[in-house]
Amino acid sequence: MNATLMIEVFVTLFVIMDPVGTVPIFLALTSGRSALTARRAAWQAVTVSFVVIAVFGFFGQQILGYLHISLPALQAAGGLLLLLVALQLLTGQEEEMTANANTNVALVPLGTPLLAGPGAIVATMVFARQVDAFGDFSAVGLGVIGVHVTLWLAMRFSLPILRLLRESGVLLVTRISGLLLSAIAVQMVADAVRAFIEAG
Repeated sequence: MNATLMIEVFVTLFVIMDPVGTVPIFLALTSGRSALTARRAAWQAVTVSFVVIAVFGFFGQQILGYLHISLPALQAAGGLLLLLVALQLLTGQEEEMTANANTNVALVPLGTPLLAGPGAIVATMVFARQVDAFGDFSAVGLGVIGVHVTLWLAMRFSLPILRLLRESGVLLVTRISGLLLSAIAVQMVADAVRAFIEAG
């Protein structure tokens, strides 16, 4: 197995997917739910992210080519979706999203595009191109799995923090999360616009 490639995949995706930075957003989106529901959301978000990353790793070029979608377009769409969620967190409308039991925040926005966003998808597609043998395939697979295990651990052990913060602390975390998420979203859209301009 190519240990160097595995470490490169893990470090790259760790930086892009940012397990530590995901914690306050996860706390904000699961604040109105029970501990059991929050734990389930952590599992579902990681599972959705892993499936999306795996699918694009195997078939990403074919999917985008068939739909005539460019990578900057995918990035801009992800940024706009995150911006909508960020505005809900900043304006207090997240209560509607978290109070509704039928709304599964683990799928959107946690699983995608927050975890399995354009950056992680593109990085995985680039690493998939480097696979020439089973050892390379194993390295990329273990790197992706390792990052998702780290993401689950970060969200799973954020639940005790949620109990300590109480209502006022959760409100503060929610507003900060909205601000951070809006900055991430704007940066994604800006990068997409820059890519469009450079492409002519």
